[in-house]
Amino acid sequence: MTDAEWVRGLPLLPVPGWMRGRGGRPEAYCHRAVLDAIRYRVDNGIKWRAMPVDFPPGDRIYAFFRRWCDNALVKEFHDWLRARVREELGRDAQPRAGVIDSQSVKADAVVGADSRGFDGGKLVNGRKRHVMVGTLPAAGRDGHRRGWRRPHRCPGPA
Repeated sequence: MTDAEWVRGLPLLPVPGWMRGRGGRPEAYCHRAVLDAIRYRVDNGIKWRAMPVDFPPGDRIYAFFRRWCDNALVKEFHDWLRARVREELGRDAQPRAGVIDSQSVKADAVVGADSRGFDGGKLVNGRKRHVMVGTLPAAGRDGHRRGWRRPHRCPGPA
């Protein structure tokens, strides 16, 4: 994470209770290191416990991430970043249009019958999920447009 990215994202991170005079133990890990580790995990698709030693331990990173997800901080951070990107591209902060799509995923016989069904259009026995994405194409770090990004979900422990 560059210094400019850190300065822009710092106001969105929670201030620990001990820094607000509420007492408690100081956190052992810097929020910047935690955010770098989360970005590394998302970028490389690794498991929480497979984090390199340059980052804090994976279970601590996951604890921060889970706490931030539970308090809707990840969604707030995502929405803020999306609005800034859209404004920098000369668009309204909030999207006006979206694309809705569905995906049928095959499910094994061990999946309960109450949570799966048959998609007659695709002839798939399994689960159907629906996704809505904005119309803004994603760009990589080098600015090259690589297509649509997958929707973000809070992953569980690996």
